[in-house]
Amino acid sequence: MGDLPASLLARIRDFREERDWGQFHNPKDMAIAISLEAGELLEHFLWKNPGEVDARVVSHREQISDEIADIAIYLTELADNLGIDLAAAMEAKLAKNAAKYPVAKARGNATKYTEL
Repeated sequence: MGDLPASLLARIRDFREERDWGQFHNPKDMAIAISLEAGELLEHFLWKNPGEVDARVVSHREQISDEIADIAIYLTELADNLGIDLAAAMEAKLAKNAAKYPVAKARGNATKYTEL
């Protein structure tokens, strides 16, 4: 994925500022918005077996893509508002996860790191 292009971050900021929405985009409300959008994404898969999920991804690809984009936009804005470099945070978290889930213990195993 790499670093978020500065132009995309600028477009997110501009979109918010043109509408004077910054006043509403405090950390609490942004976190809630991320959770709500994640819920909308989950609705596409609720009560579906694996075959139905596969079919849903094909038949509702644009809507699912939109929900993923909403989550990513809100997450990017939240990180920006908090002065967190999202790409750097992700890199750091991947390093922490690699230490928590060593390949020798975690490969092919969905067990939480505290139980490996």
